[in-house]
Amino acid sequence: MNLHTYKIKDEYKTSVAYFSMEFAIDQALKTYSGGLGFLSGSHMRSAYDLGQNVIGVGMLWSYGYYDQARDNHKELKAEFIRKRYYFLEDLNIEVKLNINSHPVYVKAFLLKPETFGTAPMIFLTTDYEKNDHLACTISHKLYDVYEDTRIAQETVLGVGGVKVLEALNQKIDIYHLNEGHALPLAFELYKKYPTRDELKSKIVFTTHTPEKAGNEEHNIHKLHQMGFFADLDLDQVRELTQIYDDNFSLTLGALRLSKIANGVSKLHGVVSNDMWKNFDNIAPIIAITNAQNRKYWADKPLSYFFEKNEDDKLIARKKQLKKRLFEIVADQTGKLFDPDVLTIVWARRFAEYKRPNLLIQDIERFKKLVTNSDRPVQIIWAGKPYPFDMNAIHIFNELTHISFDYANVAVLIGYELALSAMLKKGSDIWLNTPRITREASGTSGMTASMNGVINFSINDGWMPEFSKDRENSFIIPADPNQDIETQDRNDYLNMMDILENQIIPTYYDNQDEWIKIMKNSMRDVLPYFDSARMADEYYSKMYRVN
Repeated sequence: MNLHTYKIKDEYKTSVAYFSMEFAIDQALKTYSGGLGFLSGSHMRSAYDLGQNVIGVGMLWSYGYYDQARDNHKELKAEFIRKRYYFLEDLNIEVKLNINSHPVYVKAFLLKPETFGTAPMIFLTTDYEKNDHLACTISHKLYDVYEDTRIAQETVLGVGGVKVLEALNQKIDIYHLNEGHALPLAFELYKKYPTRDELKSKIVFTTHTPEKAGNEEHNIHKLHQMGFFADLDLDQVRELTQIYDDNFSLTLGALRLSKIANGVSKLHGVVSNDMWKNFDNIAPIIAITNAQNRKYWADKPLSYFFEKNEDDKLIARKKQLKKRLFEIVADQTGKLFDPDVLTIVWARRFAEYKRPNLLIQDIERFKKLVTNSDRPVQIIWAGKPYPFDMNAIHIFNELTHISFDYANVAVLIGYELALSAMLKKGSDIWLNTPRITREASGTSGMTASMNGVINFSINDGWMPEFSKDRENSFIIPADPNQDIETQDRNDYLNMMDILENQIIPTYYDNQDEWIKIMKNSMRDVLPYFDSARMADEYYSKMYRVN
């Protein structure tokens, strides 16, 4: 069965199956949580644009990640609402897996390339009548809170994905693990490629985070019981992965079963090599910097006026985009923002190390900032905490309650593709405050730059490859060798000093300089941080068949 309805270009003939636990393709298809999905979605779009022989393989989450709502106290409320997608095609195939000594059946649906302009994509589900209720729940919620369910999800993605591709008679040259979630595919493939070298020649791996929580570990006996190892016995698994203790790292397993791996920025490549330097027999880890699909993310009129060097129209369009964003702010909060006022946005996945609350470290200084009527600012926060991360939810709620006191401060819900795009088009400053070396890439800043937003960021992730301080961005100096408390305090002081003494005065007193920095940002982000470069680089550096 030929799933590609577009012509494959000669330089991209190698057939690749790209496995990811999440894909952000369209607002209508809720199969993602955040940056990992945004990245994989852009990759699938550029694979289509370039004519690449790629098939995406993911999960069809019946309840998505979660729907972000508010309770009666305006605090975060996670809702799980059943989704149905009538634009997906039932492929009328079914494969059987053994999960926790029970038969589990997997159905597959196709997202055709022409629907949203992507590589063909296969979405897997267990949520249908042939399975019992417990088996159905495997594909209910992305990143389920229960460990057994998470392991089952990974088994369905990896083992089920390989079996579905075989049932569709797809000849795959390279299997790409986008993070370690789909590692079970390696154990299923081992049945077909029964030597380590042969197996490794078929697999490549992308690691996305230096965070411990993002590098999953489970008890090897539990994984074996759950069917994670595709019915291989434990001696085979240990010999294959060379992991002999009971704590099994998915990332280490992927590094040992891949021919090559990559970090997602040059800095992350260095960090990843340092993380895994004490482990032998791992794949070489190179750097392929993440990127985003310009055609999807960039506002076309804004890009046109930039390319024609029509500054007046560029600024006028920017104000139009700010007004559109502010309609969402008014709808959610009842606050009317002003398109002439400097607007700062912090928007991404809510996690403690990303420090969404750094701006309020000194609440009196924050109050002075947001009540300055001579040089006013407007601040917007948005993002989804993991629905069971109570610390991140507490930070979200704290910011929400603080926002009640100010007409120019807002915390928005519904941080999905549509809102993300509008925030990146309607803001002036994109604030990024991770603890340094802990952000692998940070692709939201790329799409902000594509829309005339100036990055104000810790020099982490992709920023060292892009930033020219005070020329195309504003950089917050940070020292990774400090303890967390000292680092947070110094980063806060540096951030506020730059904001108060450089950013705000430039915006209000030197519009020519502001426009120059804005245009430099738009110019410097392309073409390198367009995902066409990234998708091509994967072919030239990772997908070569020996």
